[in-house]
Amino acid sequence: MVLFLLVFFLIYGGLHLYLFAKIRGAFHPGFGSGLCLIFFLIVMLLAPIAVRVSERYGFESLSRIISYVGYLWMGALFLFITLSLIFDFYHFFIHAGGFIFRRDLSHLVIPPLYALMLPVILSLVLNVYGYFEAKDVRTERITIGSSKIPEKTGRIRIVQITDIHLGLVVREDRMRRIIEEVIKTEPDILVSTGDLVDGQINNLDEAMGLLREIRPKYGKYAVTGNHEFFAGLDQALEFLGNSGFTVLRGEGVTVAGLINIIGVDDPAGIRYGLFKGVSEGELLSRFPRAHFTVLLKHLPIVERDASGMFELQLSGHTHGGQIFPFCFITKLFFPFHEGNFTFRNNSRLYVSRGAGTWGPPIRFLSPPEITVIDIVHEKKCETP
Repeated sequence: MVLFLLVFFLIYGGLHLYLFAKIRGAFHPGFGSGLCLIFFLIVMLLAPIAVRVSERYGFESLSRIISYVGYLWMGALFLFITLSLIFDFYHFFIHAGGFIFRRDLSHLVIPPLYALMLPVILSLVLNVYGYFEAKDVRTERITIGSSKIPEKTGRIRIVQITDIHLGLVVREDRMRRIIEEVIKTEPDILVSTGDLVDGQINNLDEAMGLLREIRPKYGKYAVTGNHEFFAGLDQALEFLGNSGFTVLRGEGVTVAGLINIIGVDDPAGIRYGLFKGVSEGELLSRFPRAHFTVLLKHLPIVERDASGMFELQLSGHTHGGQIFPFCFITKLFFPFHEGNFTFRNNSRLYVSRGAGTWGPPIRFLSPPEITVIDIVHEKKCETP
């Protein structure tokens, strides 16, 4: 926790210091106004910490207010920094060009006030756009052909939800939209690949009821994500169970004699001593290879000993970066970032962008999704 707070204050505090420098350069505030600005930025810097503290002590309404204000500010600040850095790079090249070519290019420099206000206005506009994009849940569809699905079975439809982050910010209204889209798809199986809940799971009985409305023919299955452990594993498991999910923690089931559904814990459980560690290869080997095998795993990482022992791995976690251009950072950690990946050994990985948001309740160029996977007999497959 100490290391996390140190990194948090270094990075997030640095972003606020950058903003302070930009405002000071544009407006040259006096002593009093400068102190007010510093106080405001410190309050915004501490907002995410205040959310967790007030949540832990049961001040749910206060937590929700602080989270909306603080996380919307965080989203706007991230976008501002990105846009402002573009202006900084522009000024760098202007000064470098003047030095190299020994010419006065100062007339091309954007005045500090404009260099501040243009990113501010654009970041606010994009923040508003991102707020509505985060609510526009899309349905992504893939079709997989396999000889392991009997021709007489026709089609097995799996619908994946992931990274909803039910809690202070993502509430019943967002859950209702997601559930409506899921019901429209008429799933045979519903799976949740982690981070269904977030924080301390604040009074989510209505959301639980919405999830119970989905009754697929072959059941609902879930695995833990890192936020199930952050929220409190016992509470998270109770929520999942009461919502109708069978939680797979290093175990699996064979459904209707047709398909293996296998799930593993997120390694975030290691730090809490709650991780049900298992060799994925050994776990997968326990199930009949004659059946189509689906591996549910929060992190989009394919273990070497599991490669070739499943037909499809479903994962999430990355949010597709959530707010562009942070996708370039998340791709450094998770090269299988979003979408459909096929491997030589006939295994596939699908990484969903997720249906919710973490932190800022916005998305930019990374719309939320639910995923429909139709598994059909090989002869009926129309897409590779």
